[in-house]
Amino acid sequence: MEKIKKLFTSEAVSIGHPDHVCDMISDSILDECLKQDKNSRVACETMAKDDFIVLAGEISTNADVNVEEIAKNTIKSIGYEYKPRVLNLISKQSPDIAMGVDIGGAGDQGIMFGYANSETPEFMPLAITAAHDLVKTATKLRKSGDFKWAGPDMKSQVTIDYSEKNPRVDTMLMSIQHKEEYNEKEFKEYIKTQIMDKIAKKYNLNTDFKVLINPTGKFVIGGPEGDAGLTGRKIIVDTYGGYAPHGGGAFSGKDPTKVDRSAAYMARYLAKNIVASGIAKECLIQLSYAIGVVQPISIYVDCKGTNVVSDDKIIQTIYDNFDLSPKGIIEKLDLRNPIYSQTCNGGHFGRRYIDDENKIECTWEKLDSVDIFKKI
Repeated sequence: MEKIKKLFTSEAVSIGHPDHVCDMISDSILDECLKQDKNSRVACETMAKDDFIVLAGEISTNADVNVEEIAKNTIKSIGYEYKPRVLNLISKQSPDIAMGVDIGGAGDQGIMFGYANSETPEFMPLAITAAHDLVKTATKLRKSGDFKWAGPDMKSQVTIDYSEKNPRVDTMLMSIQHKEEYNEKEFKEYIKTQIMDKIAKKYNLNTDFKVLINPTGKFVIGGPEGDAGLTGRKIIVDTYGGYAPHGGGAFSGKDPTKVDRSAAYMARYLAKNIVASGIAKECLIQLSYAIGVVQPISIYVDCKGTNVVSDDKIIQTIYDNFDLSPKGIIEKLDLRNPIYSQTCNGGHFGRRYIDDENKIECTWEKLDSVDIFKKI
């Protein structure tokens, strides 16, 4: 009988995927509000289908923002050539919610998770890291013109085999939009040699994996024309690729008073610094909040038995050294800056820079609290 393999799979999508199109529109609106008014309250949702975009949610700001124009410009910047129609259904934040946020409380109830492990230099799981690298590399090559025939809509999937001591790639899958007229053989060879193999080698992995490229045989119609898109429908892609739980709250289109976003960033920051300190090889953190309440109502830490100090000591260290109120998180991670539209391209975690060109750091990825945990 053939040995059963121990396999784990994660997927990623490009900025041209219909759901990430919507994420980017929502976050582009958020960024423009924050550029003009750092205290903007934004909860912006986007739906896209064909050439029609619906904007909904609540925004309270002193900024003068043309949301329809932002939506149209975002579509163009991604690489789609059509000019969408836009329906704006955005209203102001409910005064019932504002009453709790104004005193420094959380903008909603909910549970948020942060995770880190020692599997990659980024302190991220291997499968999701490689999956993101595949679509980021393909997108970069498409924009440079080197990757002929490719369109903006892409998906990747990486299956890692953990059956032996050292992990191996079992399967790589990419579905990439292409022009109607193209050389299929050359297109697929380019993906295998210039994208898949290079990412595998980057992580010192094998290149003799199973390859799946556009399994249906054709992928011409993509983006919102091929499928409806919604803000927040790729929450596992945006986080840890299924390695860790998710509280269910999306990130995009939400200002940092919304703990769905800011507390998830803080939980990742804590987990990463804990693992980087050497006191654990893996760390899962859960935070929970109640609407209008300043401090979290619970902190949970689970190092999966890889820790050399107790979970209780780690939790106490977090209580003693970190302000986990929304205000405290916003100040610690400097979250009132217009950086969010770029989080949609390549996952929210595991990246040192939110903007590679201008070296704008992901503050929640900093390792500036390692010494706090080393002292436990």
